[in-house]
Amino acid sequence: MADRDYILTEEGKAKLEEELHYLETEKRAEIGERIKVAREFGDISENSEYDDAKNEQGMMEARIAEITRILGDATVVSAPKRSNKVNIGSVVTVDMGGRERVFTIVGGAEADAAAGKISNESPVGAALLGHKKGDAISTTGPTGREINMEILKIEH
Repeated sequence: MADRDYILTEEGKAKLEEELHYLETEKRAEIGERIKVAREFGDISENSEYDDAKNEQGMMEARIAEITRILGDATVVSAPKRSNKVNIGSVVTVDMGGRERVFTIVGGAEADAAAGKISNESPVGAALLGHKKGDAISTTGPTGREINMEILKIEH
């Protein structure tokens, strides 16, 4: 993943910076205290509290390294204010088979399908990029199913 280009919106960058600050300050201190308390229980070779705290510390440090790498390598983009085409950062309302769906197109590092944030690299996100209101688009989804959409509205 060292060769990967990360694309972030301003909002995504701010959220990652906030998470990094939390992990480096509050969470590190909290886990450090848990390790200290667990050590006081005596023999650490059979101490599950100590093992749990050390495992959590390892996962947290890995996440800190990942966020630091993403922020260091990321290209921050902002959606053009006067564009009538779908770009990264656009909020797009589409008709998918009679059902209205709203997606925010973001970089892969901040994608969250449950929150309606889809990656510009996903089949739907990639298909929407560059299109205008009223365009009918067809793409193949991750399961191999054909997805037909019509762009109803684009906001930036």
